[in-house]
Amino acid sequence: MNEIKHLIKNLLLIEWRERYALNGILLYVFSSIFTVSLSVKVLNLPSWNAIFWILILFSSINAIAKSFIGESKGKMLYFHGLVLPQKLILAKSIYSAIINLILSFVALFFYTTILGNPIQNISFYCIILVLASIGFAFTFTMISAIAQKSSNGNLLMPILSFPIIIPFLLILIKTSKKAMDGIDISLMYTDLMLLALMNLLVATMAYVLFPFLWKE
Repeated sequence: MNEIKHLIKNLLLIEWRERYALNGILLYVFSSIFTVSLSVKVLNLPSWNAIFWILILFSSINAIAKSFIGESKGKMLYFHGLVLPQKLILAKSIYSAIINLILSFVALFFYTTILGNPIQNISFYCIILVLASIGFAFTFTMISAIAQKSSNGNLLMPILSFPIIIPFLLILIKTSKKAMDGIDISLMYTDLMLLALMNLLVATMAYVLFPFLWKE
């Protein structure tokens, strides 16, 4: 755990020193929300919810794609001799989850401020947003590691990610719509458990499969 914590701290320090990447993604989120507000004056609940999750999806891809794709071969070789692959993928995924959580809640704040807040159960909606951010982080981090093996990693990552992420996204839209309608939380435990199990499945697959990818 100490090695994982040191890796996460190192990644966060690098992100803080090179804030232009994070600032660029925040600008992308704000400009996308502002464009939606100019284009559509009135949004019904399903459209409001669907547009928000599409925005979160693309901002997550932009934020997490650089997890492995942006690393040089020399740095990857350095990590290869420094830590076990399981520790590296966990550190990268947790770091991506932290960045993704910050972006997601900033996006929710701007989105509700500019386009209004029709969510009746905001606490449940935030729980879903946390689970979504973690799921996107682990999924896109692993896909970034796969795409990094290609010379066109930035183009390959969306192609690899969408078939995997679409079922997860459909469950998110359906579950978050229930939170917007104010349905009692006791009726949504199954949906929450399903999201949590999907996150656990993705994290387990990344932990098990990454060492084989790492050997290449």
